[in-house]
Amino acid sequence: MDLDCGKCRDSSKKESWKTIWILAYQSLGVVYGDLSISPLYVYKSTFAEDIQHSDTNEEIFGVLSFVFWTLTLLPLFKYVFIVLRADDNGEGGTFALYSLICRHVRVSLLPNRQAADEAVSTYKLEHHPATRNSSKMKSLLEKHKALHTALLILVLLGTCMVIGDGVLTPAISVFSAVSGLEFSMSKAHHEYAVIPITCVILLCLFALQHYGTHRIGFFFAPIVLIWLLCISALGLYNIFQWNPHVYKALSPYYMFSFLRKTRMGGWMSLGGILLCITGSEAMFADLGHFSYTAIQIAFTFLVYPALILAYMGQAAYLSKHHHNSDQISFYIAVPESVRWPVLIIAILASVVGSQAIISGTFSIINQSQSLSCFPRVKVVHTSDKIHGQIYIPEINWMLMILCIAVTIGFRDIKHMGNASGLAVMAVMLVTTCLTSLVIILCWHKPPIVALSFLLFFGSIELLYFSASLTKFTEGAWLPILLALFLMTIMLVWHYGTVKKYEYDLHNKVSLEWLLALGPSLGIARVPGIGIVFTDLTSGIPANFSRFVTNLPAFHRVLVFVCVKSVPVPYVPPAERYLVGRVGPAAHRSYRCIVRYGYRDVHQDVDSFESDLIDRLAEFIRYDWNRARGCTNSCGEDDGLHSNASSSECRLTVIGMAAVLSSAPLYELDGTLEPASVSVGFPSTESGGVADLVEMEPVNVRQRRVRFAVDNDNASENNAMEHDSPMRGELGDLAEAQQAGTAFILGHSHVRAKQGSSILKRLAIDFGYNFLRRNCRGTDVVLRVPPASLLEVGMVYVV
Repeated sequence: MDLDCGKCRDSSKKESWKTIWILAYQSLGVVYGDLSISPLYVYKSTFAEDIQHSDTNEEIFGVLSFVFWTLTLLPLFKYVFIVLRADDNGEGGTFALYSLICRHVRVSLLPNRQAADEAVSTYKLEHHPATRNSSKMKSLLEKHKALHTALLILVLLGTCMVIGDGVLTPAISVFSAVSGLEFSMSKAHHEYAVIPITCVILLCLFALQHYGTHRIGFFFAPIVLIWLLCISALGLYNIFQWNPHVYKALSPYYMFSFLRKTRMGGWMSLGGILLCITGSEAMFADLGHFSYTAIQIAFTFLVYPALILAYMGQAAYLSKHHHNSDQISFYIAVPESVRWPVLIIAILASVVGSQAIISGTFSIINQSQSLSCFPRVKVVHTSDKIHGQIYIPEINWMLMILCIAVTIGFRDIKHMGNASGLAVMAVMLVTTCLTSLVIILCWHKPPIVALSFLLFFGSIELLYFSASLTKFTEGAWLPILLALFLMTIMLVWHYGTVKKYEYDLHNKVSLEWLLALGPSLGIARVPGIGIVFTDLTSGIPANFSRFVTNLPAFHRVLVFVCVKSVPVPYVPPAERYLVGRVGPAAHRSYRCIVRYGYRDVHQDVDSFESDLIDRLAEFIRYDWNRARGCTNSCGEDDGLHSNASSSECRLTVIGMAAVLSSAPLYELDGTLEPASVSVGFPSTESGGVADLVEMEPVNVRQRRVRFAVDNDNASENNAMEHDSPMRGELGDLAEAQQAGTAFILGHSHVRAKQGSSILKRLAIDFGYNFLRRNCRGTDVVLRVPPASLLEVGMVYVV
């Protein structure tokens, strides 16, 4: 199901080596900023309290061995060679794994899912032969609704921990870099200088966010490249200068020797060692901006060797310097002659690393919002050329306040490291669990493969996670507290949104009611276009019936618009608008479903209004052309559905004109629901329709989904334009557009019904309504002009 489209990334597309090397270079500044600055604080955090550096060097060599194998097993083996392959149309991250699972197994909790969504070209399924065990797992997940909720909670937990990491990483990165001043000033001055300087840098970093990554990120890749070369050179210098035999410590023997000597203290110190993989998740989360090969090359051939050399160099220096074991830090192993240049580069690199996680936080909140799991916030797209670069003002300032509060409150790397370590491992555990499901459900591998992956990598991550939990009172409580707070907000918002949708679904009115409205009932049709926003994909929403009841008039052209999210990263613009009639052509009522992926840029109201009218005009031309030989515009097939209350005309995907080959637009597996699928091939006698796909869902009224592409044949277009009924309908649409457009939105108040539990009343009456009142309204999100807005008050008793 692949279509060539501008915005959709085809992960299988072959790229030239020149392009791959350029992408690998660019990925340094975006993907590896956080990971590359970990040598600043790993050893200092590890030796903060639980273990001490001794003359035997067992501790430092044991830590080096742990760092080496942790970097090798998790970022290199797990992410680079396995997890990066679990992409969703080239996109990575927690939501990419979730959407991939939702497309193969019906576990999505998005309320307005349609069979038509599976016709989107980016709704790509892996057509591996389904095994007996994968079918059993699929049936088990689809059967139990509790498992759907548990899966969503797991995804939201990973999301909350990423946001928590967005608070902690800038604080610990900048603080660690600035702490190098302790070697250039007295202790008294150092204590009063580091915190204010860190806060000022953080303040400037967040203040610059509204300019966008594409402007402030021009120097990111060179800075990280210089930093990696710098720590590699320092590592090599320290190895040859102090201990050329430090490479022996890479043996796993030193890990067991370390744990045997340090026992409980060594296990607790793993909470500091795990900081060496901080930022590894960014390789997967930022996959959509680059490519699998580019990220693999950059890490394998540059980032990984540079980090190993940096840690080996620090260990080599410390193995010969035991007198200052109470002052272990990155800068102690830097020669004094180059300490100031290294300090400046380190501060710049820490800012780059912070920028990467801040941008990632904006992105993941935008994705949560598209899945109805986060209250509506303002999303500013900072680049017209680079897709996905966004800025969220409210989140930006909240992150800044929390970062500065963490810096002032903790005041040391130990507590910041404990907090950051727990957040990092929680995200990795969630990724491991979701990837295990992808292996068995999407790749259809034997369960033993998925179980082996889960047990091997999960046991390593659980070991580190358990060590982090022991630091609960020493800073690790912060990400847990943040996660609980954010999880509560997300779950309450999602629960309230679903309940509100269910109320709309149960209280929608019939099509006969709409068709019966006319002068005989005192209802007038006024000039203009009325755009009624609703979450429903069929039927007439209750807020419109309330509107007509209180104001007995509605517009000559009526459009019911549903803006919905599809579990794919991008919906091609040519497939975004799904248009159909509501009632006969003479009624001038339409339904338009506008579909976005979880990474798509939502249009503003001006471009949306003009696009919508263009699509309606295209649909009218197409529909009259198709219906020339039919009895009515809904087609003879629709006569099978005698229940007028549930029948609407077929929905058509109206897109931009394109030239397609004689091959079918895409192919669908006949075993998928909907049960029967017919694929039409282009024909010279198709009358302007190049491709046709009909989908008939199981146990619901038949609905057709058609891909229509304008035929460039001028004679046929002229013939259509001279068709009197079509010309009349297009004329009515043009007149209505000239008269003006009104946007009709529901202004809702949700209330728990009597007899509800205390928990439900708290969630709905207080939590959801508080969030709804204090987040951005639909009119603000859509940028509806106040003069064109009509709000209909509705009380939802759920």
